Amino acid sequence: MANLIINDIEVDITNGEKIVDAIEENGVPIGCSNGVCGTCEIEILEGMENLSELNDEERDLGMEGNKRLGCQCVINDGTVKMTF
Repeated sequence: MANLIINDIEVDITNGEKIVDAIEENGVPIGCSNGVCGTCEIEILEGMENLSELNDEERDLGMEGNKRLGCQCVINDGTVKMTF
């Protein structure tokens, strides 16, 4: 089981699961869920290594550094701390 911390709210997520449902339930706006609108941009504060690699949709929208699209991230394991 992985752990996602969204602005100090902790959510358990199954390893290998997309984080989109958990972040939407905790306040991150989700527009299209396809990685083309960018409304779900999040900032990873800790645990970037526990997420899936950047995908083409994220690269196309210019995600770099600690920025990711919440609708595209998969949490592999461990803990990820984020804000939006």
